[in-house]
Amino acid sequence: MSAENRRAATAVVLLAAGKGTRMRSKQAKVLHQIAGQPMLHFAMRAAMTLEPERMAVVVGHGGEEVAASARTLHPGVDICVQEQQLGTGHAVRMAETALDGFDGQLIVLFGDTPFLSAETMAKLVTEPQAITVLGFETEHPGRYGRLVMEGDRALRITEAKDATAEELAITACNSGVMAGPAQAMFRLLAQLSPKNAQGEYYLTDLPHLAREEGIETRAVFCDIAETLGINDRQDLATAEAAFQARARANAMAAGATLSDPESVHFAWDTALGQDVEIEPNVVFGPGVEIADEVTIRAFCHITETRIAPGVSVGPFARLRGGAVIGEGAYIGNFVEMKKVDFGPGAKAAHLTYVGDATVGAGANLGAGTITCNYDGVSKHRTKIGERAFIGTNTALVAPVTVGDDAYTATGSVITQDVPPGDLAIARGRQENKTGLGRKLRERLAAQKAGKE
Repeated sequence: MSAENRRAATAVVLLAAGKGTRMRSKQAKVLHQIAGQPMLHFAMRAAMTLEPERMAVVVGHGGEEVAASARTLHPGVDICVQEQQLGTGHAVRMAETALDGFDGQLIVLFGDTPFLSAETMAKLVTEPQAITVLGFETEHPGRYGRLVMEGDRALRITEAKDATAEELAITACNSGVMAGPAQAMFRLLAQLSPKNAQGEYYLTDLPHLAREEGIETRAVFCDIAETLGINDRQDLATAEAAFQARARANAMAAGATLSDPESVHFAWDTALGQDVEIEPNVVFGPGVEIADEVTIRAFCHITETRIAPGVSVGPFARLRGGAVIGEGAYIGNFVEMKKVDFGPGAKAAHLTYVGDATVGAGANLGAGTITCNYDGVSKHRTKIGERAFIGTNTALVAPVTVGDDAYTATGSVITQDVPPGDLAIARGRQENKTGLGRKLRERLAAQKAGKE
């Protein structure tokens, strides 16, 4: 059978029913995030590298929320409910109805094991008629189940709590991930017994049952880092640190400069071009694409933003909500942008908020510029033309348009459209009262002295 045919005949059951008691959280464990996405999505994306015909997610605690999250990534996923958590073998059986009639290869994954690589996933499906166990080697196997091997054949898996002293000395460990012919696996699952220390139906009993039926059993191995399972907040922090370390190394290998790598935090999908320079304490949320030769200065927070070549951002800038920054634009310190199309060569040097706006090429926004986009009920859009000059401390009350080459005077509150090339002045007329400032100061000083 060709690799293409094997890949086409795969189905995935992803176990995500556990309560995750040690997380101490009202939220289902698999919805806790790593690098800006639920750990569940990491596991699902690993499964999707096999292009499975079917995918089922088994839910339990927080099932509605877990199901909704799974469907945001894969709308066609089957949701299977495990009412009682009676072990991994029982959980897989909950997907049997959803996979009724499927005669291909079944892969069992875990929603709290987020880091399996595409290469490892491919190893699992090279022998479609065998029960394949994914293992790893470690000098300190601790509570992991042990793989009792004969060559590359997996004779059985023994849980640490049920293992003999001889078995506890084994350093080949079970990751929990397993693959095999779907119909054979469901037939074997029906034979499981809860006669063990936990009184549960163990998926790990399948290799032993398979060998009794003459089905080949084997193990393939990956790096222990891929098998990291998350059970508590410490594990979650360890997973985040592991992801960030890889993301930083990959970014630098691809041509980005990180002056203080450990202070830069990436999202799962951050995309950087070449010759990007990132200063310390920068945080990227999901949905960021940065082109070549962009500088991100210190203490910036950027999410859901596309940045064209040659842009400079920050320090202390925040870009979010679908911002699109044009080539050669300049965004300085203490600038926030949200849902903005900021044109090529446009500038907002400092102390500015631009929300729900289109800013034309070469426009200049002075310090203290604010687009007043929200009226308490609805958002409204501001349009600023090419080469427009927005004076310091201008408030643009949307919906409003400032035309090409137009000016607004410093301190203006702009409530009407400004035609191209015009200068808009919208502020009260200044009037000086001779000597009144001195008299006012003296009166206030006297009042203060009287109180004291």
